[in-house]
Amino acid sequence: MLKQTFHIAVTTAFFEDESLNSQGTIAHIKDLYKQGVKSVLVSGSTGEQHSLNLKEKVELINELVSETELIDNMEILFGISAIRQKEAEELAKEIRETKISGIMLGYPPYILPSQEEALVYTKRITDLSNKPTILYNNPKRTGFDLSVKSMIELSEIDLVVGVKEAGNKEKVGLLKKGIRRSDFYFYAGGEVELEENVSLGFNRLSSIAGNIYPMEISQIFQKMITQQHISKQDRATFYNIIEQVYQGTPIVNLKKELNQKGIPIGICRSPIGNA
Repeated sequence: MLKQTFHIAVTTAFFEDESLNSQGTIAHIKDLYKQGVKSVLVSGSTGEQHSLNLKEKVELINELVSETELIDNMEILFGISAIRQKEAEELAKEIRETKISGIMLGYPPYILPSQEEALVYTKRITDLSNKPTILYNNPKRTGFDLSVKSMIELSEIDLVVGVKEAGNKEKVGLLKKGIRRSDFYFYAGGEVELEENVSLGFNRLSSIAGNIYPMEISQIFQKMITQQHISKQDRATFYNIIEQVYQGTPIVNLKKELNQKGIPIGICRSPIGNA
């Protein structure tokens, strides 16, 4: 299953006309790999997933598969979510026969499926991909909130290995009582309130700031989850990173830093980046 406790939700590269720059995205992943990063999430948590159409997502999958060194040596996850289940199914089929390590399965925004409909959706995509699956519950962005009862039911599927809970963090305690598996993981989404989240039971990280500070974030997160002492200097560095990345629009800040570094990550798709 998925071994890495820390992955980076990589930002997607776009050209000046806002078209997908898949090679720019790969260049960013290669740079992270050279720095020692062992796991990335593509088409995932940086808010760009729903701006990508099915063709663009398939292009990203094909580019990843063609990068033998990356696909053989990294734990690469791919984000799957779509308003239409049929499109999510197509992505799952594309991924099934690849060496992509797993998927992060988000829920359709805006349309507000019922819990029963979401369960069918999840089971269908997981079955078609045949990959370890992290559930992604983010009611603030989607309007849909996967219930504790639904998560417990889905945890009984062997391929469902964890949840990224961006809604009510108190759910983690309830889930730990209800899920009868030791190999089910709880992913924090980003670094804001990370210490508090770890104290609540989150034990893995889907990192945003790691796009530009991968080793710093990885090291301090490992200290948090293993309850090691964190020095004043390390703590100050961590909170300075959070302020730099999360003040304003994080994805804009990340792209500015990466472009200055020489990574061809390009612009955001408007209206992000308008200001």
